[in-house]
Amino acid sequence: MRETSFRGMTNSKTESKSKRDTRATLLVLRLLIQGINAFVLIVIFIGVPAITSARFGRLQLSSAPKAHRLTLWGLALAAIANAVVAVCPGKGRKERAVCLWWMGLFVALLAVKYLYFNGYIHFDWLKRALLWVQSHF
Repeated sequence: MRETSFRGMTNSKTESKSKRDTRATLLVLRLLIQGINAFVLIVIFIGVPAITSARFGRLQLSSAPKAHRLTLWGLALAAIANAVVAVCPGKGRKERAVCLWWMGLFVALLAVKYLYFNGYIHFDWLKRALLWVQSHF
């Protein structure tokens, strides 16, 4: 019996099913990468300041440098973790791109946080703009 194959079509149903399974697995992996990184970002910017701030009435008992230091370390570790996952074998091109995108975001946030903490940049212009918007609405 003669087999005819057309361009882009497969003769075996198991091969097309395995391709679909691979694509579905990679999609779930990308969603998992996005979810984990979003969770880490929330923990770094909401959880760390909430944990490190101890107040007694209006008096703040904890130190702000500790919160800044933990935030900087968290951003650095998240960027390093994404870089390590991006270079690990067994990932597809899209998964590497997602990891590298998140690594870039964490590095950019780390740079902004470091520059702000050391006094190189200020956001007074943003405060004035928000106060102007609040006074007009």
